[in-house]
Amino acid sequence: MTSAISRPTFQDRLATGWTWWCLGGAIALADFATKQLVRMTMPLGDQIPLTGFFNLVHVSNAGAAFSMLAGAGGWQRYFFTVIAVVVSLCLVWMLSSTLTRIEALAYSLILGGAIGNAADRVMYGAVTDFLDVYLRNWHWPAFNLADVAICVGALALITAAFLDAQARTKSQRMHDSL
Repeated sequence: MTSAISRPTFQDRLATGWTWWCLGGAIALADFATKQLVRMTMPLGDQIPLTGFFNLVHVSNAGAAFSMLAGAGGWQRYFFTVIAVVVSLCLVWMLSSTLTRIEALAYSLILGGAIGNAADRVMYGAVTDFLDVYLRNWHWPAFNLADVAICVGALALITAAFLDAQARTKSQRMHDSL
């Protein structure tokens, strides 16, 4: 008697990933819309104080997080775009497999953020950042909705790993007590 392990079909993967792909796409669209609003309504370099710790700004970031490699001469635009495309393709594939909800949510957030920032790099050569959090004279590097989605997605993945480790530890304790 042979045991056949069934592999998910294309239709199974499509049905599994559809919701999560749409969430990633919605995040990318929201990111694009907010950046476009900033580009249309604020001159580059402009700043609008909103609270004692938060401004809306309009800055252009040719680098990655925290402006890493921003002054590298232009090659970084293509480098970061390729990385975002490869990561996005991997995430699309991963989202079509069986995941916990928190993992799928995390990957969707990261996918939406990666697509949002990659679109900016392709269309404008740099990423538009507009959220500025500060304390007195110390400003956190400006960021955007895509960056928020990527960070929240990363935190969700860490949470998922922590919860999984706790569940395995609990399961092992129950097994050992038998």
